[in-house]
Amino acid sequence: MKITLTLLIMIATLALSGCSSTKKPVLYPNTHLNRVGQQQADADINACMRMAETSGANSGKSEELAKNTAKAGAVGGATGAVVGAISSSGSAGRGAAIGGAGAATATLVRGAFDSSEPTQVYIRFVDQCLRDKGYQPIGWR
Repeated sequence: MKITLTLLIMIATLALSGCSSTKKPVLYPNTHLNRVGQQQADADINACMRMAETSGANSGKSEELAKNTAKAGAVGGATGAVVGAISSSGSAGRGAAIGGAGAATATLVRGAFDSSEPTQVYIRFVDQCLRDKGYQPIGWR
């Protein structure tokens, strides 16, 4: 029970820290950027990002994470059951619980890190919005 609580606290911490740094587009210093200035460019970037969010260009990530976590838990549980059954303890149930929890936790933590990454559709949406405003996006960081 103590190990489970510790794992849950670690997952929550990683999930929150994974969402804290959002990638943003990097703009080439073309004539338009030089004319409007960085403050206006930042406002335009934020407006394009809000528009992309509203359009749903970054949707589906949490559903995908839930699906992948469930799959990993099932595979880990099955593997753990086999290992538990053939080990010296002979406990398939305990092995299944440990394997399932471990695999699901690993997938959830990996997904928490990936959740801060924008989807390719979102990136293309924001880049096009910025091009329409006269900027030249050259990448994201």
